[in-house]
Amino acid sequence: MSDRLDIMKHLPCRIVNWMEWLDRWGYVTAGLSLLILGMLIFVQSWYNFVLGAMSGGLLVAGLRLLNDLLLVIILLELYRTVIRFLQTGILALEPYLAVGIIACTRRILTASAELSHQPEVTADLFNRYLWDVGMNVVVIMVLVIAVYLVRQRPAHQTATPAGVRS
Repeated sequence: MSDRLDIMKHLPCRIVNWMEWLDRWGYVTAGLSLLILGMLIFVQSWYNFVLGAMSGGLLVAGLRLLNDLLLVIILLELYRTVIRFLQTGILALEPYLAVGIIACTRRILTASAELSHQPEVTADLFNRYLWDVGMNVVVIMVLVIAVYLVRQRPAHQTATPAGVRS
């Protein structure tokens, strides 16, 4: 009976250690996936740009390349966030704010490109475009203010044990 109790005492610790190991490897594989996906999109984007530019649509090809490169930047920022988390164990807020800003900028560029290549721009289509761009600009402004506030907050101070002077 005593041996069984000893095993039961150590079992939760072993399970938790195993779960923490799986968690860490989950982040490692997700990070590597983000990196590989970003690299593949990067290569394919340039390939598509060269093909599009040679066929005469430099503006369209350039806008598609810009859109894809912003997606690659988003993926790399998420990859960098995973690396920082694995190094420090702390999940930072600012990289996600930056990803939001880049995503909204990407949407504005995409909406502009889509509108500029419409054969006919109706009033309804133009109003939807204005609302789309306007909302993305508002989100960008809110996220920029959030980045500013995050950077202005006081640095996290570590507590010192009672009676110890630094």
